[in-house]
Amino acid sequence: MKITGLQVLYGVLAIVGVCVTWYYNLQPMEISYIEGLYANPAASSFTNDLIVVVSAFLVWSFVETRRLKMSYVLWVVGFVLTFVIAAAMTVPLFMLLRERHLTAMAE
Repeated sequence: MKITGLQVLYGVLAIVGVCVTWYYNLQPMEISYIEGLYANPAASSFTNDLIVVVSAFLVWSFVETRRLKMSYVLWVVGFVLTFVIAAAMTVPLFMLLRERHLTAMAE
């Protein structure tokens, strides 16, 4: 299967997404993780923004999985990893898998 520049970009973004989130997730915290999400107005705004964007992505990716006849197992794994690891990893990962599926369909 042909590897495109877009697939490489999505793969790199998925790797970067793990690194830039987990660097901070592994730092010692004085307050709980949930308290930190709403520690000040900026954090609260960003947290609520992320909740809406991730919710929209999960709905869209589920519909796209069905539309393109992709594996639902991959979607479920992506859903779980969104909350266990980071949306910054799973969104580009899904885009990579989607792009690979579209490339395979075109060939």
